[in-house]
Amino acid sequence: MIQLTKQSWTFFSAILLLAGAFWIWITTTRSDSTTNGKLPAPHQGFLAPDFKATTLTGEEITLSSLRGQPVLVNLWASWCLPCRREMPALEQVYKEYHEDGFILLAVNATDQDQLEKVRAFTQELGLTFPILLDEAGEISRAYQLSALPTSFFISADGTIQDVVVGGPMSEALLRSRVENLFNKRNSKEP
Repeated sequence: MIQLTKQSWTFFSAILLLAGAFWIWITTTRSDSTTNGKLPAPHQGFLAPDFKATTLTGEEITLSSLRGQPVLVNLWASWCLPCRREMPALEQVYKEYHEDGFILLAVNATDQDQLEKVRAFTQELGLTFPILLDEAGEISRAYQLSALPTSFFISADGTIQDVVVGGPMSEALLRSRVENLFNKRNSKEP
């Protein structure tokens, strides 16, 4: 059996410590080799997953093209009672903040809905914000949709600031979340 002297043990510990530090250094992902440390994920604090969808009026919208503006992505369906109940509040808050740069994208889970019912729903409630169609369920999957409605409050830099699963959301809740998005944007301006 080999006995290590105190001096040998110290030398061995130092080599092991240096080897560990070197391993950590070479295996660490540099923030400039990713998206500045922000990876897309449908969770608070992460970059919002990008998507492209067509509206009821045929316009194509890409989420990433809206950077620089606060955005609310609301996933919903016409048969969903909480979705129906929160739509008037969404419309009211949209009207109040739209001219200030607020964008509301109501993404219909069209793969779980019927286009005729979506059109009738939109007309019945007099909705003026963009209604996007998630016909293949790609957006629902990207945002890991587990309940309707689900809302993602996205700051001007594309980071998800808050997620609300379920509903209906009140006007007061919506207003406070949208104000937070504007406060976040204004705190970053010079």
